[in-house]
Amino acid sequence: MFLYRGACRMRQWSAVNTTPLPSDCSLLVIGGGPAGSAVAASAALAGMDVTVVDMQEFPRDKTCGDGLTPRAVHALTRLWGGDPGEPSPRTGSPGILSGRPEIRGLALHGFGGSVRTPWPDHPSFPPRGSAVPRTTLDAALLDFAAACGAWVVTGWKAVDVSHVGASTAGTVDSVTFRSTERDRKETCTVRCDTLVLAEGVRSGVARLLGVRWLRGLVHGVAARSYCPTPYGDEPWIHSHLELRDAEGVAQPGYGWIFPLGPEEDGEGTRGVNLGCGALSTSRRPAKVNVKKLLGEYADLVRGEWELGEPREITSALLPMGGAVTRVSGVNWAAVGDTAALVNPLNGEGIDYALESAQDLVELLPDAAASPDGLRHIWPAHLRRQYGDAFSLARRLSTLLTMPGLLSAVGPLGMRGPLSDRMMAAATRLMGNLVTPADRDLTARVWLAAGRLSVGHDRYRHPDSRPLFGV
Repeated sequence: MFLYRGACRMRQWSAVNTTPLPSDCSLLVIGGGPAGSAVAASAALAGMDVTVVDMQEFPRDKTCGDGLTPRAVHALTRLWGGDPGEPSPRTGSPGILSGRPEIRGLALHGFGGSVRTPWPDHPSFPPRGSAVPRTTLDAALLDFAAACGAWVVTGWKAVDVSHVGASTAGTVDSVTFRSTERDRKETCTVRCDTLVLAEGVRSGVARLLGVRWLRGLVHGVAARSYCPTPYGDEPWIHSHLELRDAEGVAQPGYGWIFPLGPEEDGEGTRGVNLGCGALSTSRRPAKVNVKKLLGEYADLVRGEWELGEPREITSALLPMGGAVTRVSGVNWAAVGDTAALVNPLNGEGIDYALESAQDLVELLPDAAASPDGLRHIWPAHLRRQYGDAFSLARRLSTLLTMPGLLSAVGPLGMRGPLSDRMMAAATRLMGNLVTPADRDLTARVWLAAGRLSVGHDRYRHPDSRPLFGV
């Protein structure tokens, strides 16, 4: 296992993919989104023989806010090998952020107040965010993986997996794919030394390997649309924290507006990504139709933004905060959304997808030297990186699902005497801009509270071993 075979292979994909599936490869990646493409690109640059397979043809859409926080821009810069607004020095690929907006921070609204807070100064993350439609971002990242030397194949769905031994946490031998072409009933089996699951939250192969969503924990339901507006060059992400339904009841979630910059929409005007999300648990499910709520939210801000009608409305359900039972076996690992690496406070996952993908590739040599491979190394790494923060974010998000709580505490945060400081801290937390290495007051308080939250999780569930110690 973990054999690094062959040199980088330069192969471009096209909208109509004719690349055949190989019979075997050293590293097999299922899923061509940001996490899968980042794994494939990083592994190919490291000299590995890597194949990435996606069931859909690209470009393809994905329900998402399209926003990139400074943490996501940093992770993209790490992958790109330089400024992602410029051609990649590694491949010459066109800059993914070329011509895209430079987002300065968050504009938070609700409960009678509005606060604009720029991204904080941070030693690791740049003071800028951006926004790129997922149809564009994902296709560019997959094209970058191909330019790095990954073998990219689309139009095949993973339907089965063969593994050695009785335990699904053990060693994967091969994956069986079925063609998604309507008139093609073909199947193909690919043997691999290492398997990476990056297919998203509904991955069938992940379920076969024992990756189960912990439904009792907080998760999100969201809807997204695109709206024409003359204010698409607004340099702030707008978040409306007071999200009310038609009956005036505050929902446990928020609405967002991500300006898409100079990108022209179909009607020749600049547009925004407008959406909304609500938090839900099995005990307190979100009793709201998010698509209907999106329409009501659009009506609320239409005059200020001169919005056209929302279009391309889609919705999704999103497990968060590492709320899955398993993320790895001896020679397989889950990254990105498949491992529920999504912040429960804001639904952001692109930064974690890009980070976890690159971290995994860097850990493969250590895994190769261990008889247990990735089985313990990978979840231990995720716990160190995200465990404390995710545990606390899950707990706070669960509290927000309590009826009336948001209406009670919201005005204190938006109009209280410490609102500026509180919203600056909220911007940092909502932007995922706290790391285990940070030592400032906000980070120390957040991380200490996270450690207490993890301790409480272990006390309540001493016999369970999910990813982040729930």
